[in-house]
Amino acid sequence: MLKVTDLHVSYGAIKALRGVSFEVHEGEIISLIGSNGAGKTTTLHAISNIIKKDSGTIEFDGENISTLEPDKIVYKHLIQVPEGRRIFANLSVKENLELGAFIRKDKSGIKDDMEKVFELFPRIKERLKQVAGTLSGGELQMLAMGRALMSQPRLLLLDEPSMGLAPILVDEIFEIIQKINKEGTTILLVEQNAFKALSISHRAYVLETGSIAKTGKGTDLISDPAVKAAYLGG
Repeated sequence: MLKVTDLHVSYGAIKALRGVSFEVHEGEIISLIGSNGAGKTTTLHAISNIIKKDSGTIEFDGENISTLEPDKIVYKHLIQVPEGRRIFANLSVKENLELGAFIRKDKSGIKDDMEKVFELFPRIKERLKQVAGTLSGGELQMLAMGRALMSQPRLLLLDEPSMGLAPILVDEIFEIIQKINKEGTTILLVEQNAFKALSISHRAYVLETGSIAKTGKGTDLISDPAVKAAYLGG
């Protein structure tokens, strides 16, 4: 479904990504883990073409999308939930969800998907008319994910969905990620909570200073001594 090949990205003299290559197959949950500054968010931004690449290719469904504008990539149903949520704080919860569906014309389908979002995130339905900027951290994350789902993603890029959340909410968000995946959405997950990410992932890649250092099944990497020592507190 997604193929990233020899991706290089620089910020001035700093080499953020150094030849990153990986694949995401349809139906999978794939995690990118690594320390702060390893290049995880940069990788997602490069896939969505939010930042300029030095070199490398991004293929989605066999099509080279490396030079597509970010808004055109959204029309391919490759959707990103950014770090920090980036909701429209001055708009209502409902308006944020409706903006998630801006690429669609099927009014009945939009209504149906809104109900599906409410099933996943009942608290969002309770706050539908509320100004989004007044929501709690957990509710903001739910809204950001709900807004993305309104675009009918085939591949969902999740950037640090558990950041700043209480442990009980972290568990809830990861359960919802699994549910979204089981309902047919492929997921590429960037996550600082390596144990939670690996525990739900079919496969994972470990990024270290802009390069892929390790790859394997999520459960295998949890048991890997080097991964345990570096990322799992063991």
